[in-house]
Amino acid sequence: MTAYIRESYSHWESVLATFLARLGRASFRRRGLVTSLWVLLLVVFGVGAFTMSGQTSNSVTIPGTEAQQAIDRLEEKFPEAGVGKGTVNVAVAPPEGEQLDPTVVAGLVEDLGTAPNVATVVDPFEAKSIAPDGSLALVQVVYALPSPEVTDADRDALQATAQATRDAGWTVEFGGDAMQGIPVTQATEGVGVVVAAIVLVVTFGSLIAAGLPLLTALIGVGIGMAGITALSGVVDLNANTPVLALMIGLAVGIDYALFIVSRHRSELENGASPEDAAATAVGTAGSAVVFAGLTVIIALAGLTVVGIPILGQMGLAASATVAVAVLIAITLLPAVLGFAGVKVLGGKLPGLRRRATATSTAGERWASFLARRRIVVLVAAVAGLAVLAVPAADMRMGLPTDATAAPDSTQRKAYELISEKFGPGLNGPLVVVLDVGDDPQGAATTAMQRIGALDDVAMVTPPQFNRAGDTALLTVIPKSGPQTQETEDLVTEIRELGGAIKADTGATTSVTGATAMNIDISATMADALLPYLSLVVGLAFILLMIVFRSILVPLKATLGFLGSVAATFGAVVAVFQWGWLADLLGVDAIGPIMSVLPVLLIGVLFGLAMDYQVFLVTRMREEHVHGSTPDRAMITGFSHGSRVVVAAALIMISVFAGFVLAEAVLIQSIGFALAVGVAVDAFVVRMTLVPALMSLLGRSAWWLPRWLDRILPNVDVEGEKLTRGGASPDDSGEREAEPLAR
Repeated sequence: MTAYIRESYSHWESVLATFLARLGRASFRRRGLVTSLWVLLLVVFGVGAFTMSGQTSNSVTIPGTEAQQAIDRLEEKFPEAGVGKGTVNVAVAPPEGEQLDPTVVAGLVEDLGTAPNVATVVDPFEAKSIAPDGSLALVQVVYALPSPEVTDADRDALQATAQATRDAGWTVEFGGDAMQGIPVTQATEGVGVVVAAIVLVVTFGSLIAAGLPLLTALIGVGIGMAGITALSGVVDLNANTPVLALMIGLAVGIDYALFIVSRHRSELENGASPEDAAATAVGTAGSAVVFAGLTVIIALAGLTVVGIPILGQMGLAASATVAVAVLIAITLLPAVLGFAGVKVLGGKLPGLRRRATATSTAGERWASFLARRRIVVLVAAVAGLAVLAVPAADMRMGLPTDATAAPDSTQRKAYELISEKFGPGLNGPLVVVLDVGDDPQGAATTAMQRIGALDDVAMVTPPQFNRAGDTALLTVIPKSGPQTQETEDLVTEIRELGGAIKADTGATTSVTGATAMNIDISATMADALLPYLSLVVGLAFILLMIVFRSILVPLKATLGFLGSVAATFGAVVAVFQWGWLADLLGVDAIGPIMSVLPVLLIGVLFGLAMDYQVFLVTRMREEHVHGSTPDRAMITGFSHGSRVVVAAALIMISVFAGFVLAEAVLIQSIGFALAVGVAVDAFVVRMTLVPALMSLLGRSAWWLPRWLDRILPNVDVEGEKLTRGGASPDDSGEREAEPLAR
């Protein structure tokens, strides 16, 4: 039975390589048809994007949290309270040296009420929301819609109503959850693509060869982004979903095309015809691309299992974009190579030919150095990762607030005005919901007294009752800002008081509001971090054990991945939470790390790290199987694989780093984290720790128990069986894909 299973696996792997080779050859021969189909698909998705697109939002909700359950209950029992509806805090200040004029403020309140979808506007003199020194009034605007449904047009119209007051010399700034706009990509984020183009030109020494990966990657991203945009018309999408898909799609699209074009050029240089070269490139390098793409897709799609809708949504969208990139690499790319013919070798730029050779020599010298100084290198690399990871121990998670908005934005200005005149807690009030019993007023009074006695409470407003008299609301103003640890502790303390309040009055309590919602979401994200990390690490170990047929190789690969993740978390905390190098990187807002970032980073970085592991260590294994000594197998494998990893890593780092120039803090932090993560994993872990450990472990690195050897499938990710089988008359089978032009 075991022999039958192994034979089936062997047959499957041969079938895969043969199928991809035939697919590449067919695409090459029918290049006009294949290219037309992809262009037609781009047009169809583009039309769908223009005709079906909907409004994305910044909404982040997690069903089942206490804050969300309280909002759902209030919508049923106390809808007139407006909890859960979009709110805007309007900070109004007279010209310097003057006091508030009730007439001017009343006119502004009236004007604000004329804005579209505004339900109520609270007069600050009636609500007594006037600063003690009389220099600032706080007007609250409540929309008839939840915050995610408030559009940019609604926000613009609301701000336009204050223009007359501003023209009179008054300061009017707008903050609150309904003012959080939709992050958009900017021209500055395309800097990464320009750098990627430069890397490709240097890698190939040819404008034609460098242009093909960019062309196919942009087509793939165009289809993916158009599909996501069209989907937004029928599904509620978070605004960051297409941004992540754009990041990942660009990076992997360029890299996957790089691998295949490199192999194609190598085949041409060894005398193969353009058609045979394309078939062999897709059958060999294409097999690695398919495996690498599936790894990234599985990691991203795995975000759905953590039970957080926004992460699952972002993961599925990004994985769909990766799937498109893989399909384009194995179909459209060979078709385009058919149009290019032997010109893919032409157009070489002076001075760059020798650099490719120098890169290979440098890789061999680096590997030889690692073999000689492996203990010193290992200690230094591990110590470096540990130092980078230190700040991660202080990581706090949160969601965007007005405090993290751009310094020149009206939200940030409103936040600072309110904090200065009223205290930071007014920017993040807590709403306590009381389901009262037989003595509603007594229960509310008791709750007010108990909550008001807590250390971080600045004020508790008198209770509001619904029409039935069975539900009351208390607004709690903390002394601390909405993103502080003190406010988070206060929410915990209020919830812990619930048992005592219920025992004394029979009333049940729950805490909600935008601040409590953010705290609950961050806590849920943090709780999901370890289970998802365990899932990813387990998956990595199994996949790499199948690929390399070893216990120690996947073990060190997964440990290296954990080191990359820890170091990246540390760097993110140092920059975005502690503020190190923030000015240099253009980070304007310092605070807790965005809640979605850690889990998202693990998923994306896992897929990319496994790509580099496969491309580097596969050739080492091939040399080992052919009888090379451990050090020679490592050096030879590294000298070949390092070139493609260097080029691929530089491209990914460039694309991700371009998003650090974005305005939205979440996009900035994702771009920075992925750029640092790829840099650390590629250059410290895969190109330093891994080869040094391979040299240290020697032949024992490839040890595998016999019983496990009989069970595991023999996956030929580089199509070695195909090349040995003579799919291309010019391919010897032992020669591996040469990723860089010599």
